[in-house]
Amino acid sequence: MKINKILFVVTSHDELGNTGKKTGLWIEEFAAPYYKLRDLGKEIVIASPKGGQTPIDPKSDLPENKTEATKRYYSDAETQDRLSNTVKLSTVSESDFDAIFYPGGHGPMWDLAEDRDSVKLIEAFYYNGKPVTLVCHAPAALKYARTPEGLWLIEGKRVAAFTNTEEETAELTKVVPFLLEDMLKQRGANFQKGEDWKPFVTRDGLLITGQNPASSVLAIDTLLDYAERG
Repeated sequence: MKINKILFVVTSHDELGNTGKKTGLWIEEFAAPYYKLRDLGKEIVIASPKGGQTPIDPKSDLPENKTEATKRYYSDAETQDRLSNTVKLSTVSESDFDAIFYPGGHGPMWDLAEDRDSVKLIEAFYYNGKPVTLVCHAPAALKYARTPEGLWLIEGKRVAAFTNTEEETAELTKVVPFLLEDMLKQRGANFQKGEDWKPFVTRDGLLITGQNPASSVLAIDTLLDYAERG
């Protein structure tokens, strides 16, 4: 399987519940996979529900959360411009891409979890034999995805995502619209997890999911390895 063109789907949501604080995309989960793929010569298109500027979670740029990839992003005006001018999700088609990738941040818990265009894309990629990769809070986008028979897409499948205990450590259990781990289990997923805040990724067929920000590169490595081995 050749993966040359990848669709990145990012959040448009910037409000952290009713806290008055900002959220959005966790920049490391975008930057590390983006540069890993771009340095391999892959073509990337970035889309979001509203199009235009995707909000970046201010916490993801705190000193303790900086990585080589985020430093590269903040010195890369071209990529910053691309993230400020995302295409509208409703205008993209699965047929134009080889794979789809969702970075996280808390934003997706509000918009991508409910976005019908996103659901249709996930279903189209999956049922046309193309890998679907989601990291951290982005598996929220699987909430309403179904099989052609009307069952939940993730029922019986191994899925990793931000855990309840990680959400407790982030002190946002009472802020998020739902607990991601609980939702995935309620949908019948075989929830998988590693140690909190450590890299952990699981793959079940075409579905690749990572637990937390530390899992973003491992998720892309898993995608590339799967594509190479077919």
